[in-house]
Amino acid sequence: MRSYHFYGWETADIKDERGLTPRDYYDILSDIWCADTCAPRMRKDWTPENRTLGQCSITAFLLQDIYGGKVRGILRPGGNYHCFNDVGGCVFDLTSEQFGDEVLDYENCPEQDRAVHFAKEEKRLRYEYLRERVPER
Repeated sequence: MRSYHFYGWETADIKDERGLTPRDYYDILSDIWCADTCAPRMRKDWTPENRTLGQCSITAFLLQDIYGGKVRGILRPGGNYHCFNDVGGCVFDLTSEQFGDEVLDYENCPEQDRAVHFAKEEKRLRYEYLRERVPER
């Protein structure tokens, strides 16, 4: 059995119409995340060993498309939000590994607005890139 380390992996048992869980999508996305899907401001630090770096909002909104629920954000130093999913109390963060051993606080986090995030065309395009490739897997 594969070992997972993203936040919430132990309880991320919700299933989509194909029977896939967030763990399954983590496996699928691990083959898609790349420097081109990483946030431009972080791209120089992206490596195959840290695939989830800079992938949070596009991943969280993609998983919202699949499971519904809310995309929430943890305010980070510098004023940006780290996005994760909350689907009826099932909280998971497929991209939490980018923070290494740092413990993030997933309590009382504000809901994130897709329109605000996708006002940046480059982010919308990165999201569309993921969305187009997931069904291929």
